[in-house]
Amino acid sequence: MGRVNPEVAAQHQISALLDRAHAIGADRRNTNYAGGNASCKAVDRDPVTGGDVELMWVKGSGGDLGTLTEAGLAVLRLDRLRAMVDVYPGVDREDEMVAAFDFCLHGKGGAAPSIDTAMHGLVDAAHVDHLHPDAGIALATAADGPALTRECFGDRVAWVDWRRPGFQLGLDIAEIKRANPAAIGVILGGHGITAWGATPQECQANSLEIIRRAQEFLDARGSAEPFGPVVPAWQALAPDARRERAAALAPVIRGLVSTDHRQVGHFTDSPEVLEFLAGTKAPALAALGTSCPDHFLRTKVRPLILDTAADAAFEDVVERLRVLHHDYREDYRAYYGRHASADSPAMRGADPAIVLVPGIGMFSFGADEQTARVAGEFYVNAINVMRGAESVSRYAPIPESEKFRIEYWELEEAKLRRRPKPKPLSSRVAFVTGGGSGIGRATALRLAAEGACVAVADRDLAAAESVAKEIGDAAVALQVDVSSSWAVEAAISAACLAFGGIDLVVNNAGLSISKPLVDTTDEDWDRQHGVMARGSFLVSRAAARTMIAQGIGGDIVYVVSKNAVFAGPNNVAYGSAKADQAHQVRLLAAELSAHGIRVNGVNPDAVVRGSGIFSSGWGAQRAAVYGVPEEKLGEYYAQRTLLKEEVLPEHVAAAIFVLVGGELSRTTGLHVPVDAGVAAAFLR
Repeated sequence: MGRVNPEVAAQHQISALLDRAHAIGADRRNTNYAGGNASCKAVDRDPVTGGDVELMWVKGSGGDLGTLTEAGLAVLRLDRLRAMVDVYPGVDREDEMVAAFDFCLHGKGGAAPSIDTAMHGLVDAAHVDHLHPDAGIALATAADGPALTRECFGDRVAWVDWRRPGFQLGLDIAEIKRANPAAIGVILGGHGITAWGATPQECQANSLEIIRRAQEFLDARGSAEPFGPVVPAWQALAPDARRERAAALAPVIRGLVSTDHRQVGHFTDSPEVLEFLAGTKAPALAALGTSCPDHFLRTKVRPLILDTAADAAFEDVVERLRVLHHDYREDYRAYYGRHASADSPAMRGADPAIVLVPGIGMFSFGADEQTARVAGEFYVNAINVMRGAESVSRYAPIPESEKFRIEYWELEEAKLRRRPKPKPLSSRVAFVTGGGSGIGRATALRLAAEGACVAVADRDLAAAESVAKEIGDAAVALQVDVSSSWAVEAAISAACLAFGGIDLVVNNAGLSISKPLVDTTDEDWDRQHGVMARGSFLVSRAAARTMIAQGIGGDIVYVVSKNAVFAGPNNVAYGSAKADQAHQVRLLAAELSAHGIRVNGVNPDAVVRGSGIFSSGWGAQRAAVYGVPEEKLGEYYAQRTLLKEEVLPEHVAAAIFVLVGGELSRTTGLHVPVDAGVAAAFLR
């Protein structure tokens, strides 16, 4: 029988590893987003010598098991990795070993090795999983975790005392496996689980067995009120009232937690969150903070938790939030001062990442939509962990000093330094009206490409949803008739619930009906003024209230028109509405400057392609006025400009970005022509 080609065998093992990672990572009960790692060991061909070489493929730093690709694997030579045991200088210098992982890498490309690489490489098993399941961490953080682990698993799963991830932890687990031949894995005190197997199927089965048995143990042994008796004043409000209060609080909270760095918000009022916040133990448990490093690196050492009744007067809640936020920042500075040494990285910011409001829900924050959402997901994981630990024992997370060692670990600092430079609109939230087509669509796409979260608002929900889908998770589609005060307020509230607030508004919604004065009806006039003049006013008013509540400034941009200053035929209603918008820019720039809100406008001309206005009859009407075929209207408009160029939606979007992207931070009350040069519309 011929020898198996090692390259083929290795590729088979890699495929099996990815299949296992995807299967495990698809269920967040098994591990959290970007948490945990999986590995396999196999023989491959050495491209230099042609001989066999034993390698390990392991999920690299920052990847996610559920979406892992081969490019996300670090590939290391096992002979070199194992040789590190002989030169290991001891736990006081184990960070030096992480840098040495780079010298164990094999081949070109691949991901950077994570801190858990030693755990996978030193454990004598072909396949290893390290995961952060809620049920496993519940046992890992229980005050009598070792005894509960023995009761739950017998000799099938061993206990490992808390140790910071690193080389020594890998040595510890390797020794425990050698000493416990019947064991299929371990519970890592304060942290998670690790399992192993001779085949990928066996490893996956062992991982899932540990998670399943831990959950069954908690379910069978758990108390009915792990968070204590319900406090009536902290019980959840009815859904509509809850979300109305949340939308009002969101910009206030976002403004507070953006004291050091502007952040995007995410709101969660899931049953787990509301149950936790209604219990008598909630304040004490929240003060203990999270335990698993993957949790508190994203949720911070502990959350800010409000202590007012769910239905307390709004003004009282806001005042209490301000006091608690001040106290939180002082406490965080004290935490940093207690544990920082001369070589610790500088304090990154004293604002909370998680704000808990009993009866309402949880607000989580981060530099972008994904970071904010994931922080909330991790705190839900932490709630599940606390529920499990409290149901069978007492929640006892790792010491505060250990949390600090990880939060301000130089290895974590290095990971932060590797992040790409933030985009110009990173951490900003945009609200674009008429965002489903034409200028609005181009603007929404451009602002998102520059890093903003975008609320795509349009009367046509399907069109808004199409644009939001193009953008992805950083966008939300909203249906709104901007001429309706109620609809505008509801849309602004929805944007606040989605992203925590609003920083940037683009008043783009519009329509036009081309008629001579004598044929223009009352309805024609009212409809156009309702959408553009009244609509811009309503959106600006609602957005300004949000921006003022945030207290971190903002931008409002009006998409006006050259018709605001140019008098053309058969255009009295449209031109007058645009002139109204143009003067709103000046009036609001003067009024809102006291709040750091800048108001500017762009004056496009004849954006025909992709335009909702032109495709709805305006194009045919204007073509008839000028005596040209409708399909030639764009060319006609271009030829009457100084540059002889057609204006496209993307050109207007570019001008809007210039106004809000940071380079014109001292500009307000300006109108920027985007018309390829129409001399009659020059501003004077």
